[in-house]
Amino acid sequence: MNNSQQRGTTERSQVRRAELIATGRKLFADTSYDALSVDDIAQHAGVAKGLIYYYFKSKRGYYLAIVEDSVAELVSRATGEPDLPSAERVRRTIDGYLHYAEHHHAAYRTIVTGGVGSDAEVLAIRDAVREELLAAIAEGAYGRRTVPPLARLALLGWLSGVEGTTLDWIGALGGEGQPGRAELGALLVRQLRATLTVIEEFVPECPAPPAAPEGLASTPDDRRDHLPVTESA
Repeated sequence: MNNSQQRGTTERSQVRRAELIATGRKLFADTSYDALSVDDIAQHAGVAKGLIYYYFKSKRGYYLAIVEDSVAELVSRATGEPDLPSAERVRRTIDGYLHYAEHHHAAYRTIVTGGVGSDAEVLAIRDAVREELLAAIAEGAYGRRTVPPLARLALLGWLSGVEGTTLDWIGALGGEGQPGRAELGALLVRQLRATLTVIEEFVPECPAPPAAPEGLASTPDDRRDHLPVTESA
């Protein structure tokens, strides 16, 4: 087999694997892990169950691959557009996070709660997601991805609150009086602003960034909800 043929085979394998993961995300969104067998998965995917074992080794391997794929999408949506001004980047991070949760309820719950029976491997994936999100927030607020331990703990406390709030929010979406994504996002930005102010009191080397220039926002509402940070160097 020449190099061109090998590349073609690899590309087809990647496409097939991605298709199986997409099928699994839909299945596990509606059905519990224990209720699905490899035979069920193969039937829904329209493939022989041997193909599931070929790509993922086991049902557990398949499940973990689905979680990792969901995590990659969450992180990509929440941490994209790094060239934006810092204030807008932080706001987009929070909006992207909420957008993912709004449209992928089951996957979000799995990521945040640790999966089946608080699965240790899923918990490790969740912790990696938290660290990436914390780094994105720190970079938007301070222009760097790492902060002193006390500042990190304060940001982690804020992020843990975001997780709990988001879980409750997606569970009640559509209910009377429930806020939309934009309104909830503005609330979380305000809470982050307060957290950064407290961090400055306890960790002087992490000063709360000054108010964002008016020009960063396109409307009065946008200006009100922007996190007060400046562009990083």
